[in-house]
Amino acid sequence: MTDATAAVPAKAGYRYYVLAILVLVYMLNFLDRQIIGILAAPLKAEFGLSDSQFGLLGGIAFASVYSTLAIPLAALADRTSRVWIMTGALAVWSGFTALCGVAGSFGQLFLFRMGVGVGEAGGVAPAYSLVADYFPPHQRARALAGFAFGIPLGTAAGTLVGGLLAASYGWRTAFIVVGLLGLLIAPILRLTIKDPVRGGTDAARAAPTEAELAAPAVIASEGVGKTASLILLGLGAGCLALAALDRFGGVAIGNPLILAFGGLLAGVIGISFWIARATASVVLRKPSFWLLALGAASSSVCGYGVAGWLPLFFMRSFGLTLTQTSWYYAGIALIGGILGIWGGGMIADKLGKRGKGAYPLTPAIAFLISAPCFILAMNSPWLIGLFLPGGGSNAQQLILAFLIFLVPTGLNLAWLGPITASIQHIAPAPMRSTASAIFLLFNNLLGIAVGFFYFGWMSDLLAPRFGDESLRWAIYTGMGFYLLAAFLLIGASRTLKRDWVD
Repeated sequence: MTDATAAVPAKAGYRYYVLAILVLVYMLNFLDRQIIGILAAPLKAEFGLSDSQFGLLGGIAFASVYSTLAIPLAALADRTSRVWIMTGALAVWSGFTALCGVAGSFGQLFLFRMGVGVGEAGGVAPAYSLVADYFPPHQRARALAGFAFGIPLGTAAGTLVGGLLAASYGWRTAFIVVGLLGLLIAPILRLTIKDPVRGGTDAARAAPTEAELAAPAVIASEGVGKTASLILLGLGAGCLALAALDRFGGVAIGNPLILAFGGLLAGVIGISFWIARATASVVLRKPSFWLLALGAASSSVCGYGVAGWLPLFFMRSFGLTLTQTSWYYAGIALIGGILGIWGGGMIADKLGKRGKGAYPLTPAIAFLISAPCFILAMNSPWLIGLFLPGGGSNAQQLILAFLIFLVPTGLNLAWLGPITASIQHIAPAPMRSTASAIFLLFNNLLGIAVGFFYFGWMSDLLAPRFGDESLRWAIYTGMGFYLLAAFLLIGASRTLKRDWVD
């Protein structure tokens, strides 16, 4: 029996072991992804970066390849071993994270962050599919919410471990240590996790649909070698596009190697959709997919952006040191994130029994509450001044801000379980990895690339007027993305029942 066809173990305990390992891998995914946020101050000082340049480093450098390569890698995962794909991905992104610690210039660091994105492109969509095949439909939102615990765990660990290592030993050590940690976990993933039968926990049907029958044949017809060749062609086309921007558009990033690697953004998107055309023809014609994908992407513009820039905000506006910020923000990300993710999955699973529209409606309401809570948390001195003369002590202001920040930090992650479960149910089982990757293309290319850069660019734009407080005002403007996300997800709540696949 091969890994690709291994039966789901009879004992429930193994399912939860699999989920725990996947959470650990996802934690490392976000640890390596988000560590750059806590290292903003030393990196900006080392390379003399503006907020906009740092936004490029944390956003487009990672998201360009992470988003686009996810589709061809997910297509391979839909026809080969998902565990092998994830193991290789973990090794690649961990290795490039370690290499970030030896970067000698902004250009080299940009290139290595793109390498992190290459690896992480194969780490999430196959995991969504594995979770969906280990847990039955009525438990999937909660199981996927449990998987999403890797986000607050990884964000908190990256903030705390990265910040403390940087404060004591320098930012280079922080990158190297967390990268080596992932290389140690990769063999455990490969040796202890089996691929379950695809769709093995789904409700029984009399016969497979036409789309299900077509998907494996179309994907298999591509072949691994052909896929690799197409990616290389896309890389070349993208190089020309990015080189043209550098030569004629004034978009000089600072290292010619970036042009050779960054061309994936221009070349691979179209090729990725061609590779995934069988799945794309199923999901892209469903209104629910567009509403879910763009709604999640709108929230991620603010979610990823705020998560990446809050550490620097705490240092600039709250006057915290690097070590203090590491503990402070790690606590917010861990407590708020876990409560919000689990609550979103649990509530959606309960309400989803009454109607499928509850899955997107739950996070829509959460986003409407998040925006004002973020603003209140950032203005704790004013808020506490309404009750205490003089605005209270600095410690009281920090405690109040911490408690309020827990609310939007949790609510802005409540979408993960319900929305990812919904995406799993608008595509047949053989297409789930690729459907997830198409969803992640929208979510991450907009969320990470735009979100991380937007706040840095807006901070630089507002700096002449607001000085060191420009980042605060940049974050204020970003709250509008939560309102847009809520509007789109409310629309999805009205169409999801029609597009749902059991």
